[in-house]
Parts: sequence; structure tokens; C-alpha cells
Amino acid sequence: MNARILSTSCLLALCGGVAQADFTLHIVHINDLHSRIEPINRFNSTCSAEDDAAGECFGGMARVATKINELRDQLTADGEAVLVLDAGDQFQGSLMFTTYQGAAAAEMMEMVGFDAMALGNHEFNLGPAKLGEFVDAVSFPVVSGSLDLSQSEELGGKVEDTLVLEVGGQRIGIVSAVAANTAELSSPGPNVIFQAEVDSIAADVQALQDDGVDKIIALTHVGLPDDIEIASAVDGIDAIVGGHSHTFLSASDPDRAGAYPTYVTSPDGTLVPIVQAFAYSKYVGHLTLEFDGEGNVVSASGDTILLDASVAPDAEIAARVAELAGPIEEMKTEPVGESAAVIEGSREVCRAMECAMGNLVADAILERVADQGITIAFQNGGGLRASIDDGQITMGEVLTVLPFQNTLATFQGSGQMVIDALENGVSQVEEGAGRFPQVAGLKFTWDPSAAPGSRVVEVMVAEGDGFVPIDPEATYGIVTNNFMRRGGDGYAMFRDGLNAYDFGPGLERVVADYLAENQPYEPYTDGRIAEAQ
Repeated sequence: MNARILSTSCLLALCGGVAQADFTLHIVHINDLHSRIEPINRFNSTCSAEDDAAGECFGGMARVATKINELRDQLTADGEAVLVLDAGDQFQGSLMFTTYQGAAAAEMMEMVGFDAMALGNHEFNLGPAKLGEFVDAVSFPVVSGSLDLSQSEELGGKVEDTLVLEVGGQRIGIVSAVAANTAELSSPGPNVIFQAEVDSIAADVQALQDDGVDKIIALTHVGLPDDIEIASAVDGIDAIVGGHSHTFLSASDPDRAGAYPTYVTSPDGTLVPIVQAFAYSKYVGHLTLEFDGEGNVVSASGDTILLDASVAPDAEIAARVAELAGPIEEMKTEPVGESAAVIEGSREVCRAMECAMGNLVADAILERVADQGITIAFQNGGGLRASIDDGQITMGEVLTVLPFQNTLATFQGSGQMVIDALENGVSQVEEGAGRFPQVAGLKFTWDPSAAPGSRVVEVMVAEGDGFVPIDPEATYGIVTNNFMRRGGDGYAMFRDGLNAYDFGPGLERVVADYLAENQPYEPYTDGRIAEAQ
């Protein structure tokens, strides 16, 4: 563990010397909702009405609203200062986004009443113009200080570099950053310029301090590892409320990924609390910061709060969600197949190793174009957004797994291009990057202990009934999705493919058809991706 990370046993008031609190700030926060406007099941996909009625579901914006309103109303009644913040990625992830393209998210956020939102990488998925429509539709400020929008007609003047929010008679500064590789992860276009997170945060903190602001919160969408780097490198940040890595931080749940808050030591020795609240509307975070008269944090405490069936949905929002769901209900409930077991598609597995969902998708897209001389399939693990339960599979479940409206893309490339693509795919496993390659038509072995760029140990390609070593000089037919073919997730080498065609059928339709033809589907892994021993 990073030497700058301290356990929760080292409380701020104890490690830094006991000081009297002069001002208390409550931050209620969510991150990475990913269009889970309706309740979710235990696999983080849209929950059926029957399961929700049976008390087996979580989250959804109606429950988010209930919990936020409950906390805000009680704290305000007690004379406490409260901010309600979103750390980004409202866009993409369910039929609500596929259908309403951000308008439903804006409406829900307005009904809840957020004080500020950071941009996430997925906010750019439909391009800057559609993001501009979303920003215009909300009354609260949207912030992202690591962007240069001076050349963007669609976003220039709409997204703030920093914020100063007045609450409880105090000026609270907000700085922000979005993942610097968003251009690879999404579709911001050429006129949105992404700057280094640490440098932009440091400059914005200094600007706020020069303006006399002594209480500064970083509302970020860069992921916990980068939040730790920011806290370790920049003085003047009082707390970081983050997103992007979907990290479950908790003060009470033994299955947590880390402590809530997680403390990191800044260059001047100050402890900086970092919080994050998983994803998909399952939790709301509540962080309490106590400041002394000089604006220093003397105590930080709180936890993530599970939004299970014990949290009653807000009636007004639940009714509006049902109204929005009406036009898409028929599509969502269309049966497409049946699975004999759970199809594992979790982020933690599919971004690190062979997973059953990766095999399903890669097999399906390869079979669809095998008669075109295509023999190798690539699917990025980050494009797989949920698992699927056993039993009947609906189109809604398939679209929850594959929500990006990607199309099949085919091209020809050399064996060396395939090797380079695999190296890219395994280059950022430690960061949980979405570029991890799920494959079909080949198998490969990689060494996680080797340096990125030299991790692929062996690549074998299908030939007849077996596999043979890949020939770097030979030409192979390759199928992937149009996002990867155009260079997304670092697959820049695919842009050089020959005879590229990016306009095949939708990925979700291909997988649905494959499931229909192979039911009951038997999920499996077969060792096509192995780690060197």
C-alpha cells in the first residue's frame, strides 16, 4: 500500500493535534450512476418490477432522492451546512439513456436538487453538443477544471473551471478534474482539450486560495488511484469526493474495497480524506468535515449508505420514472434467450482476466462474421457493464450489459497488430482500465509482473481444430466494435486496419441473436487468456 495512505485508526483530530471545530460541513454524494434511474438487481442491471416488489432490489433515483432528502432535511433542520454533490458519469448504462440521451438524467437530478456536478468521461459519449444540451437543462453548476474549452462552440462558457458555493455562511471552493484519457474512452471531439489532472488541480487550488477561499473540496472523476496521487502532490485540498473507479469505500462493510474515508498525506503533512460511493445508485455517501477557525479540517467521518428495500422510493420520482419507462417497457421485456447459469460480467473480473461475458460477446461477434474470412475477435472489458442472472434473458438485460450502441466493425490487420493490441489491452490492468481484451479465435498468455508493453508471452491463433503460433507477418481478419476500431481504449493500431467497415449490426442485437440460437446458453471460460506461471 502507498506509504502516504493512512488507516482510519489514525483520525485527523488525533494525528494532527486536537482542535476545536469552528464549522461543520456535510457532503452528501453519489458517483457513476450510469443511467440506473430505475432500481437495480444484485448484478447492477435493471431490476424487474416483480423483484422490486419482493424487496430484492437496490437504488434507482427514487431511493437516491429519498435518502438525500432525508439527510438534507434533517441536517438543515438542525442548523447544519449541507452540500449535495455528484462526481460524474450520469450518462450511459441503461435503456433510459439509450432512449432519452441525457434528458432523463437532467430531469432526475433537478428533481433531487444537486448543488454541483463534476463531468465524467461518459458525459462525452454522444459528443459535446449533446453534453451541452444536458448542461443547459440543469440549474446547478457543472464543473471540470482540467478541460480547455476555449475552442469548443458547444461547451465553451457552460462548464465551470472552479466553483465557490456559499453554505452555512462560509465560502466553499470546488475544484475538479476528469480523466485525462477521456479522448480515448469517449467521444469529446477534437476541440475539447484535456489537461493533466494534478497540474490543473494545483493551479485551481492556488487560484481559489488567492481569492481568499480556505475550504476547498476536490470533486473529481479520475478514479481512486489518481485521487491518491492528487492528494499526495497538491497542498490545500481539504477533501476529495471522487468517482470513475467505482470503488466501494465503507466505514462498516467488511466487503469494502477500502476505508471511508481513505486518508492520504499531502506534501505539507496534512491528512486528506478521500471518499467514493461505488456506482449504479446502490449507495449514497455522507461525509462530515469539521474545520477549525483557520479553515483546517480537524475531523472527517462518515460512511456509504446502502439503498436497499428498507429505503422507500420517493413517490413523485417513482411515478415519473414509471412514466419514462412506459415507452421502453415492451423492448426491455422482450425475451431473447435463456441461460443455464449466471453469466459473469462484473467490472472486477472482465477488466482483469477471461470472463464468461467476454467469451459470450467475443464468440457471438466472431460467429456473426466468420463467413467473411474473419478469424479473430476483440471486445474491450470496459464495454461489458453487468452480469446476467440465470434463467430467462431479456433484451433489457442485454442492453444493460452492452449499452453503448456500438456496431460491429471488421478489418484486416497483421499478426504484429494483433500482438500490439494485446499488449495495449493488458498494459493497465493494475488500474482496472477498460481496455483489457476479451477475445475469440485466439488464446494468449501474459505476464502481469512484466513491464507494460512487454507482457504478452505467447499468442496462438485458431487453425482447423487446434491453435498455432501467430505469424507477425501474416494478415488476419479481425472483428471488434466500432469504438475500438476507431482507436478507443488505446487501440490506436486498429485505425490502420485495411478494408475497415464500422457499420455492421448493433452489438446488442448480435449477442441477442446468438443467445436465441444457443439456448439454454451455457456460460463458460476455457483458458483462452492465461497468466504466465
